[in-house]
Parts: sequence; structure tokens; C-alpha cells
Amino acid sequence: MAHNTRVLGHIVAFLTVAVWGSTFVFTKLLLLSGLTAAQIFTLRFIIAYVSLMVFSLSRKSHRWMADTWRDELLMVGLGLAGGSLYFLTENEAMNYTTTTNTSLIVCLCPLFATALIGAFYKTERLRPSQLLGTLLAAIGVIVVVLNGHFVLHLSPLGDSLAFAACLCWAVYSLLMIPANRRYDVVFITRKVFFYGLLSMVPYYLWVSPAEFNPSILHIFNPANPQSFNPAILLNLLFLGFIASMLCFVAWNWAMKQIGPVTATNYVYINPVTTIVFAWLILGEQITVFFLLGTVLIIVGMYLADRKKQAV
Repeated sequence: MAHNTRVLGHIVAFLTVAVWGSTFVFTKLLLLSGLTAAQIFTLRFIIAYVSLMVFSLSRKSHRWMADTWRDELLMVGLGLAGGSLYFLTENEAMNYTTTTNTSLIVCLCPLFATALIGAFYKTERLRPSQLLGTLLAAIGVIVVVLNGHFVLHLSPLGDSLAFAACLCWAVYSLLMIPANRRYDVVFITRKVFFYGLLSMVPYYLWVSPAEFNPSILHIFNPANPQSFNPAILLNLLFLGFIASMLCFVAWNWAMKQIGPVTATNYVYINPVTTIVFAWLILGEQITVFFLLGTVLIIVGMYLADRKKQAV
């Protein structure tokens, strides 16, 4: 039973990252429609939170708060690290550096997470054989993202923001360890959405008040056919219900089953699924560098997990 649960954890982690890889494409379509990155994040988290709240209220074991104020602060940290701060730093990075730089740095977040978690938990530290596997996967990510163009344009501010996004996800993975030990996945995920949204209030008040524009909701008004765009609504529903609500619950559950380090390694698959969806939806080309990088990622992840099981 434990073996089957672990295998299912791997499958869930892979499928979750595959869906997350597609979000870059759907987010790009929404950006082209006139929504900002902050607006997209806020709307998708509202959809996710409301959906999960409805589900939570239907459960007899529904709870509003954590057992202690320290645990509630832990939930605040999860909402900041895995919600608002991660999405804002990642999206803001692309305003100051290239998409290639941002994708490359963000997709290497398993290295950040592995180092940070290993610093706090000896049981999660990688053995040399496992480290070799994750480094091989990281090289595969570099090959996929660079796609044969080995010239990077350094931008201190933009690249620093991308590194900050990596650090946010590493902190999120670290904080999930004690959270998963004491609370169920649905409760944790609902708290992530709530505090992710709450922490956006200062951003709208002091950083970019112009983005808090209720008039943007006219694009969802079916009574106005000139402005209503069902494609925008469908994209947001996908990002909110599938990519946020369902995927965050699935991801947090997978981390509980296979461990945060092993689960985070699946982020290496993210650029692969992004390119596949871009090929299917946007017509972008598949290159030999993509195929080579994908093979390196798969082999590296297989060796890392196989070595771990064999020890």
C-alpha cells in the first residue's frame, strides 16, 4: 500500500507540473488581452479560494484557524512564499530581464529548495549519487531553455528578482514540511490562497494602485457582447480552478507522500511541458535541443530517485 501511494505521489507530481507548464501559455494569452500579471494572479487565486472554501464548508471537519498562533503564522508564510511574493517576483523579473533568463533561473528552483531543506533537515540531504541525478536534470533544463542560443543578457535587477522567486518557492517547500505534519492538505491550501490574496492588498495600495481597477470586470459581462470575451473567462477558470485550486491541493499532497525534495525535482519538467503546449497552441517549433534536454531531465530524475530507493 505504501509503495502504491508513493507511485501515485510521483504521478500526481508529474501531472501537476505538466499543468503548471501550460499556465505560461494561457497567462501569455491573458496578458495579450489586456490583463496585468497582478490582476491575473488575483483573479485566479480568488477563483481558487472560493472553490476550495465551498468544498471545505461541505466537510464536517471544516476549520477556520490553525491550532496555535505560531501555526497560523506558518500559514501566513506559506501564503507569502508560495503565493503573492513568488508570483510577483517571477512576473516582475520579466519586466527587467529576458524571458529566457527568467525561465532558466526559475526552473532551477529545485537546487535552491534542495540546499535550503537540506540545511534544516539532515534526512532530506542528497547523497552524492542523488545530487548527480538532480544536476543532470538541471543541465537538461539549461539545454531546453537556451535552445541552442548560448548568449545570456545579464540584468542584475531582473535576474535578482528571478532568483528571489526561486528562493520563495524553496521557502514554501521548507515550510510545507511542518505544515504537512500537523494539518490536512485542503486546510493548508485554503490558507495559502487566503494569505496570498490578503498580502496583495499592500501591493495594490502602495506599489501599483492603478492595477486595482474594478472596471476591468467589464470583460466578464455577457450583457455587453462588444467587450465580453468568453476565451478570457475560460482561461481564467482554467488557471483558477485547475492550475491553482486542484493543482495546489495535488502538489501539497504529493509533497506529503514523496517528500519535498523529490517532489520539487519535478519542477525540472516545467519547461518541457511549456514548450509542448506552446507547440500545440501557439505553433512554436520543437528543436533537437528540446529533445536532448528532455532526455537529460528524464534520465537525471530517474537516476536521482532510483539511487535513493536503492540505498
